[in-house]
Amino acid sequence: MTDTGPNTGPLFVSSGDLVSDRRYKAAVELAARGDFAAAADVLTQTVEAAPGFATAWFALGAIRDQLGDRDGAVAAFRAASRADPEDYHGARLQLARLGAGAGTPAMTEPYVRRLFDQYAGRYDAALTEHLHYRGPALLLTAVKSVLEPLGQPMHFASLLDLGCGTGLAGEVFRPFAARLVGVDLSAAMIARAQAKGDYDRLVVGNLAAFVSDEIAKAAKYDLVLAADVFVYVNDLAPVLADITRVLAPRGVVAFTVETHFDAGVTLLPTLRFAHGELYLRDAVAVAGLELLALEQAAIRTEKGTPVAGLVVVAISART
Repeated sequence: MTDTGPNTGPLFVSSGDLVSDRRYKAAVELAARGDFAAAADVLTQTVEAAPGFATAWFALGAIRDQLGDRDGAVAAFRAASRADPEDYHGARLQLARLGAGAGTPAMTEPYVRRLFDQYAGRYDAALTEHLHYRGPALLLTAVKSVLEPLGQPMHFASLLDLGCGTGLAGEVFRPFAARLVGVDLSAAMIARAQAKGDYDRLVVGNLAAFVSDEIAKAAKYDLVLAADVFVYVNDLAPVLADITRVLAPRGVVAFTVETHFDAGVTLLPTLRFAHGELYLRDAVAVAGLELLALEQAAIRTEKGTPVAGLVVVAISART
């Protein structure tokens, strides 16, 4: 794992042919030893014998990229994408990074799920010890700072933690919530959160589908959190619109994002999304929310460098 976040290496999905699988594993070993040219040769032979072997195509794209062969990498990632329509491996994101596909393609559910299922066991240590992750603490400070002038107590009858992961935000906000609900796409992450015992309800599921179900049930939350979650969502406008519909009157939504200094949304080299400040202001307004705070902050560091981020707090305009 690098210090930039989850391991984005390919998920191994067998070709169905034992010889091709062995060739792939031999190529991975060569790459691990730094012999990328030899690894690329072995992988080229592998995909010639097994043209539908998505994992090998993805690895070949990554190695060609390491070798500076952009065109070869693009060709391999395109082949991986054709062989992997659910994009378990993230080939579409790699193509976008190389400027050869849609600029900000939505991350697929299978890709995000396997990313965090793989990462769950070391998630807490990686974020807190290596990345100096401060998202939940920054959100707590931001929410307190906007509620105090409004005369609203720092107490929430019902709190929803979107993309709760292992429960890092739940640990921080538990003292202020009578009922704490968490949802995450990764079953492995939810299992970690469950073991901590902070949540009253935990759900494994797609965030958008979960919120839609809550809307149908007329569920209401006084606070909705999304800590380090929206970096995996390209278009926040529909998400914020749905969140608005589950907020109680004067309910609050608070979230963190990574940001950049241009307009709109961009895919970063880390394969996370960065949202521009003007984009966020527009998305919050269109959702029918009143923006209370939008502050620059370093949510985490990467390779010793602070990552530009924003902490956003908004309130339901409904009374």
